[in-house]
Amino acid sequence: MTGTGQGGSDGRPLMLAMLGAASISASGIVIKLADTGTVTAAFYRTFLAVPGLVLLAVLEQRRRGPRRPAARAGALVAGLFLAVDLVLWNHAIAEVGAGIATVLGNLQVLFVAFAAWAVFRERPERRFLIFLPVVMTGVVMVSGLAGGGDSGTRPLAGIGYGIGTSIAYAAFLLTLRRTSSASPHVAGPLAEATAGAALGTVLIGLAFGGFAWHIPWPSFGWLLLLALTSQTLGWLLITSSLPRLPAAISSLTLLLQPAAAMLLAAIVLDERPTLIQIAGAVVVCCGVLAVSLSASSRKPEAGRPDEDLEPAATGSLV
Repeated sequence: MTGTGQGGSDGRPLMLAMLGAASISASGIVIKLADTGTVTAAFYRTFLAVPGLVLLAVLEQRRRGPRRPAARAGALVAGLFLAVDLVLWNHAIAEVGAGIATVLGNLQVLFVAFAAWAVFRERPERRFLIFLPVVMTGVVMVSGLAGGGDSGTRPLAGIGYGIGTSIAYAAFLLTLRRTSSASPHVAGPLAEATAGAALGTVLIGLAFGGFAWHIPWPSFGWLLLLALTSQTLGWLLITSSLPRLPAAISSLTLLLQPAAAMLLAAIVLDERPTLIQIAGAVVVCCGVLAVSLSASSRKPEAGRPDEDLEPAATGSLV
């Protein structure tokens, strides 16, 4: 039987997911080219994406009906976690480069598993406990702490920002899915979460500084491009296609993002990772994939909200 739940027979969900991952993989490079403050970049990439997403959400609501107020509020709250994720990720880019920061930002599947353990008393499988130190070893390798990597100025800070990014993104995923998983809407939750992220970046800027309303026109152009591609097109392609693919294919597709990001950073920004860093990126991606597939192989128990913890769509969307 051929169903869209297994990817369908025409391959369109896979093609859309790959296009989405490709559009998102350039995010770090565009952030570097925009050359604005970390908070400013996070604000404009979300703020400029809101009008288009709201328009798509209105059209979607006409087809699928309105959403519950609680779901809308939950998406806005999730956006606050997304704001933290984006700001920390921008800091990671500044410290270790666009390619390496994208690899470090793809650890959220680990923290989703930790959340399942802490909140739902769902003990991780043995495979998770085996691969966790493997992934963390890869993090040390890819950061430049081992082997004298020169892609950033403060590799230890880059690790901290990368892990913080993954924790914030895991919180974003869990909050959004807890409040919106029962709804067939895609554009609506994304629009509300993006609006919440724009608001969150303003609050972060007011609290910690580093926010600027006025930016040069070239920077504005780069961030507008980022808003239209990664923040809008990439997210919509991925969130609409991944549920129609097997978990294994979804995980592999999303892990193309950090690989493509490192390649693009080398070509566009002349960021040349060492062999140890490249090996570390492979270790991280393989370890995250193994943990993701381990989690997706579990059978959900009755009454458990395991759809909130589905790892198939937990690739980083920064």
